[in-house]
Amino acid sequence: MKSILTGKRCILRALEPEDLDFLYTIENDLNIWEISNTLAPYSKALLQDYLSNAHRDIYEVKQLRLCICAPTGERLGLIDLFNYDPKHKRAGIGVILAYEKDRKQGIGTEAVTLLLNYAFSVLELHQVYANMLEDNTASKQLFERLGFHLVGAKKDWIYWNGSYKHELMYQKIRS
Repeated sequence: MKSILTGKRCILRALEPEDLDFLYTIENDLNIWEISNTLAPYSKALLQDYLSNAHRDIYEVKQLRLCICAPTGERLGLIDLFNYDPKHKRAGIGVILAYEKDRKQGIGTEAVTLLLNYAFSVLELHQVYANMLEDNTASKQLFERLGFHLVGAKKDWIYWNGSYKHELMYQKIRS
């Protein structure tokens, strides 16, 4: 039986202890700190502790982080549901592909589609939202292609490298 988290281009799987170096590389990539609200590096010890607790239930920690892997098992990125709210049946979604070579190949689209199917069918969410910077054209196109709609903009929300940027909020309501 095919898993709901398995596609043609990628597989979404739980984080494993062996993902420590990959997680360390992504979390400490200065190029994504602007979008992840990171201000200081993560230590391997802190990330090891995080991995040790990654098995905890989404109902308890309000987050589900999965590793995006190629069918061969190669790690490609991370995707997560965050701010999970079971009462209102909603969560945020975030996705990052670690390597430029994997972007614009349909992997991100498939990974988000797989997680949306899981969120709507297994978790029975009513809606999922995504936040992104106004200049993140690739993310805007990805989420719009998947039926997300722009519902608002937080003006001057992110201050980075001496200037402010607007953060956009996209929303998809289960039909």
